[in-house]
Amino acid sequence: MVRRLDELVAELPFLEGLQTKDLQLIAGCGSNVHFRAGDVLFRAGDPADSFFVVRGGSVAIETHVPQRGAVTIETIEAGDVIGWSWLFPPYRWHFGAVAARQVHAIQFSGVKVMALCREDPSGGMDLMRRFMGVVVDRLQATRIRLLDLYGYQS
Repeated sequence: MVRRLDELVAELPFLEGLQTKDLQLIAGCGSNVHFRAGDVLFRAGDPADSFFVVRGGSVAIETHVPQRGAVTIETIEAGDVIGWSWLFPPYRWHFGAVAARQVHAIQFSGVKVMALCREDPSGGMDLMRRFMGVVVDRLQATRIRLLDLYGYQS
């Protein structure tokens, strides 16, 4: 049975609690996408004009390290959001993303979502709070990884 995009969007934890009308508007900005293991979702430095919510599989977030090449710095799993570079100039990806396992996701157009935010500033503020929650969670996870990497000396 093929499910409609608005049904899939309504199940995303990132958008939990939104009213049905808002979910339908956001669903209109999305498309169902699939990636095989090893497929590139985006590369660092490329234009960033969208974000993804992973429904299944996992995505490796990578950065380039001289003399080492691509290094995975985080793995994104089902239910997680990838990408906020579309929100801020210069609108370029800061990292790369590669499907670590087969990925099912919804890709949302940043341009369309931003237009919705401008039309409904209250809804836009709610969405930005959700994105900031993701940013804060990732920042905290990075801090913990750095403490593990460099150790805490008392």
